[in-house]
Amino acid sequence: MDEYLVPTGFGEDEFYEKKSRFIGRIWPVETEEQALEKIQAMKKRHYDATHNCWAYILRDGPVRFSDDGEPGGTAGMPMLQVLRREGLYNVVCVVTRYFGGILLGAGGLVRAYTKGAKIAVDAAGKSMKRVWTALYVPCPYNYYERVKLEVAAFGGILRDVQFGAEVELELLFPQDRAKPFLDRLTDMTAGTVEGMEIGQEYRAFPI
Repeated sequence: MDEYLVPTGFGEDEFYEKKSRFIGRIWPVETEEQALEKIQAMKKRHYDATHNCWAYILRDGPVRFSDDGEPGGTAGMPMLQVLRREGLYNVVCVVTRYFGGILLGAGGLVRAYTKGAKIAVDAAGKSMKRVWTALYVPCPYNYYERVKLEVAAFGGILRDVQFGAEVELELLFPQDRAKPFLDRLTDMTAGTVEGMEIGQEYRAFPI
């Protein structure tokens, strides 16, 4: 299965540029219908705004954008370029503008809508959707900190920790990193710490 980046969740931020208020929002979506629902919801919520510009990208699906009345090429396309530059898929972004009475010019609009999309991306965060291998690793307490360092070094995620007679770890690794991690664990601890694969998941986790 492919691996790709998606927004971790909903993100929102805003700023003012020459008295115009810009509100950037972003959502993860799975279908075009969901993307259009988010856009319509913002148009309804901000019915009194000057513009509600938008862009979305769907994995193996349509890529669309709208300037919503701004001069052609000054809003939707710059927003779309931000999403592409960030490597995001299954994403919809809406930037709402309340006009403040001062014209920004074409260059100013491009910069403002680019910023609106970027701050929304930053607010949402990014997650990698891929096949993850789940591992169960029991280890003595004296190895716990070293094992955690190795998990990070191999790009793993510490999903759950139970403290009992020993530390029991549930870990997630990119599919191609699980075996090298287990081999490293065996070498590092001279066989004292060994893990086992307990399944695989295709899902997104923050990066």
